Amino acid sequence: MKNAVHAEWTKLRTEAVTLGLMIGVVVSTVAVGAAVAVTSRCDAPGCGEDATRLSLTGVLVGQVVVAIVGVLVAGGEYGTGMMRSTLTALPRRLTVLCSKATVLTVVLILAGTVSVLGSLLAGGLVLPGRGFTEAHGYEPLSLADGATLRAVVGSVLYLVLIGLLSLGVALIVRNSATAVGTVLALLFVLPIVAQVVGDPDWQRHLQQIAPMTAGLTVQATVGVDELPLGPWQGLGVLALWVTGALVAGGGLLRARDA
Repeated sequence: MKNAVHAEWTKLRTEAVTLGLMIGVVVSTVAVGAAVAVTSRCDAPGCGEDATRLSLTGVLVGQVVVAIVGVLVAGGEYGTGMMRSTLTALPRRLTVLCSKATVLTVVLILAGTVSVLGSLLAGGLVLPGRGFTEAHGYEPLSLADGATLRAVVGSVLYLVLIGLLSLGVALIVRNSATAVGTVLALLFVLPIVAQVVGDPDWQRHLQQIAPMTAGLTVQATVGVDELPLGPWQGLGVLALWVTGALVAGGGLLRARDA
């Protein structure tokens, strides 16, 4: 396993596109979060906005780049034919899957932590000037606050899970473009359908099973009791999606030729 992880790390760090995508995760997440903070406003007490979630809005965009990274970890090798060499050097295919998942997880924890903390810092600097002050009922954004800490840690885990979901989908479909399209459809189509459905019960059920809507409940620090799922329950729903994708991908990796 150690050699397999080292091999995957070598492949990942020697790909020029990987560094660019990691920078893209950080820049897009922080930039979008800062832009949302700049355009938000709280003019009176009780305006009802969630300052922490506003600051972390960039995760919605950053996850798209993360999905591409996750897909390329496996899909890139299928595209170039390198997967045959990988499986020849490491015949134990589940070891290959575990090593890819391990390296991807470590890289995304690092990129996700920088992205999320950068977004929180930007929000903490910008939002007070937009009316999110103690006079309006908002404490300064701080990791010392339990709800904010949960939102930050949960957002990093969310990005990691999106990457692992993308890895599993790439192993299933074995084509990078198709895999990216499939992941983005899973993330964005169900929330759109939920908005179109008129029945409140069906709308709530769709929100509970949609990987993005459920997973991002972990960012909420205001009105948590009104959410379709609790914050950690929502992240658990996303984890179930990831487990299903990795189990299916791992099974097909063992069953099919490279």
